[in-house]
Amino acid sequence: MNTVLVTGGAGFIGSHTVDLLLKRDYKVKVLDALLPPVHPKAVRPAYLPQDVELIVGDVRDKDAVVKALQGVDYVFHLAAYQDYLPDFSKFFHVNSVGTAMIYEVIVEKKLPVKKVVFASSQATYGEGKYICQVHGILYPELRSVEQLMRREWEVKCPVCSLPMAVQLTDESQVKPHNQYAMSKYTQEMIGINLGKRYDIPSVGMRYSITQGQRQSFSNAYSGICRIFTTRMLSGKAPVAYEDGQQLRDYVYVGDVARANVLVMEDSRADYEVFNVGGGRALTVLEYGQLVADALHSELRPIVPGEFRFGDTRHIISDISKLRSLGWNPDTTLEEIIREYIAWAIEQPGVGDYYSTAEQVMKQMGTVRAAV
Repeated sequence: MNTVLVTGGAGFIGSHTVDLLLKRDYKVKVLDALLPPVHPKAVRPAYLPQDVELIVGDVRDKDAVVKALQGVDYVFHLAAYQDYLPDFSKFFHVNSVGTAMIYEVIVEKKLPVKKVVFASSQATYGEGKYICQVHGILYPELRSVEQLMRREWEVKCPVCSLPMAVQLTDESQVKPHNQYAMSKYTQEMIGINLGKRYDIPSVGMRYSITQGQRQSFSNAYSGICRIFTTRMLSGKAPVAYEDGQQLRDYVYVGDVARANVLVMEDSRADYEVFNVGGGRALTVLEYGQLVADALHSELRPIVPGEFRFGDTRHIISDISKLRSLGWNPDTTLEEIIREYIAWAIEQPGVGDYYSTAEQVMKQMGTVRAAV
């Protein structure tokens, strides 16, 4: 029986990946720091099976990593720091250093690890791929604060200033704009390059916005499904930034877990990076309508003209590369939302965490009001 280590395995994507590995008859170990906001009580979550060995530790702690990697055949490195706050160094210290530590220990201890699969993000693309009717395909820079303050939300051609149309973004080019995205791309460079150098097959997974049960209520970064659902359950209208017409694609956490295990087991994925997306683009306001319909609520998102500094306008992942390995996103967004609502209603900690997070983001200058 092969043994798999999942860092961050008590978290959202990690725990669902653990569940699938157990169903596939793998032995599983978890390394997780159990830190807030994902784990506000800092205790082992009830959904983590008792037959899974849990090592409570930080991926930057060499002793913890050495202990966790003993007897391991495969590694899923999913532990990460996510937030909107400008504590820039922490993103790189956790995400980049933690990834380097995994490879450092494998090489130093000459461990027979067969493959490392690590979590990256759709955020590495920045604004992603666009087309100008005059100048063709372009990968634009981050929209300026001055543009956003004028409520000019759409991405413009840097040459002629005409509005551009968003395209599906494949894996060929990245342009990370914020601290989280940059830290995730450094993880890719560490994983793929050290993997090639030391003959450790490695795979990067650029997840789109992942949705499903077990998303932490107290984590401000945990996504639109959690925020809109908990707001509406609290009788409050959710807030849509900009004009609410931003396009995104969303993927079910169970489908993400299947993608993870697929690339672990398939040698065709070695030393590659894959988009893991939902294959369907929706605006924020359309998403709000789906949540309201599922809750039978009359509430709708409000649009106060605020924006979150560093956000991309539109981003939709091209998932044809992963599809070529036989994977498809099988769960519809309507199914995801219904499942999440049913789970959230049963949780003792459900409530409106957005209001507090919003105040912090405004104080830090992350959320700003346009003129």
